[in-house]
Amino acid sequence: MSGKSILITGANGFLGAWLAKALVARGDEVRCLVRAGSDASALAKVAAKIVAGDVTDPSSLRPALEGVHTVFHLAGIRRAATREAFITVNAEGTRHVCDAMVAAGSKRLVFVGSLAATGPSVGGRARVEEDSFAPQEWYGESKVEAEKLAFSYSDRLEVTCCRPARIIGPGDHENLTFFKLVKKGVVLRLGGPERKLSFVDVEDVVDQLLLQADRPEAVGQAFFAASDETESVEELMRMVGEVLELHPRTVYVPELLLSALGSAADVISNVTGKKLPLNRKLARQLLAPGWTCRIDKARRLLGYAPRRTIAQSLKRSAESYVALGWL
Repeated sequence: MSGKSILITGANGFLGAWLAKALVARGDEVRCLVRAGSDASALAKVAAKIVAGDVTDPSSLRPALEGVHTVFHLAGIRRAATREAFITVNAEGTRHVCDAMVAAGSKRLVFVGSLAATGPSVGGRARVEEDSFAPQEWYGESKVEAEKLAFSYSDRLEVTCCRPARIIGPGDHENLTFFKLVKKGVVLRLGGPERKLSFVDVEDVVDQLLLQADRPEAVGQAFFAASDETESVEELMRMVGEVLELHPRTVYVPELLLSALGSAADVISNVTGKKLPLNRKLARQLLAPGWTCRIDKARRLLGYAPRRTIAQSLKRSAESYVALGWL
């Protein structure tokens, strides 16, 4: 597919910026859809064209899609005060992108969904793509609706969906809190049974997205993206301690306390407008039975294989945090 015209929505985000860099490196003509006034600093060193647009404003998408062959649709919100806000951006925004693609004559849509759409793993069994959707919160519900909307255009577009597990890697904000706690000498041990999580390096997700954009076998299919490894939060934080050459102490956190802290953090965020590291969504995710998935389907149909271990990803993350002055 090298040399084709590409549009990335949500290109100024963590995954979007890494994807843009990879597409430019292989010779594609890349356009990055960024909302007016948004921070596009992540794209400062990427030789891609930044175009103004908002997935909730259909008229802004038409000029951005002129002559575009493939769209990587990453734009969305992870936090909101109401279910309607999630649906408006994540689901209806997807509809607007699809409508604009059809009008522009674009061909392939690589939609980035989420493991949150299928819900947590139950009974120690990792999720597979054939499992029914079972979202546990508004974000997951909105990603279900968005994925269903995307595939409803399969008669007009080549649609494929990637559902990443928890993404880690250089420049990631979502997992920075765990590193900061370890830097302060703390490893969390959550109350209740051990809960395993699937992780994936950001560049491994990019590798899979490129395969889904290129391979005919990807059309009409959804794929999980994850490492072969799973770790609990406590295990992950201990690995971070090894990377940082620290020996943090273990702090036990009862389930009810974590849930209460997440709820209180949401109230503070809603009142002050400041996003705190902890929130109700994260607390519920951490207290779920587990968030694991299998990648057999991506291996079989796409020839995909993750190239980076969790330890390598954590080391690269730590180095980037230090270089950026975040840690």
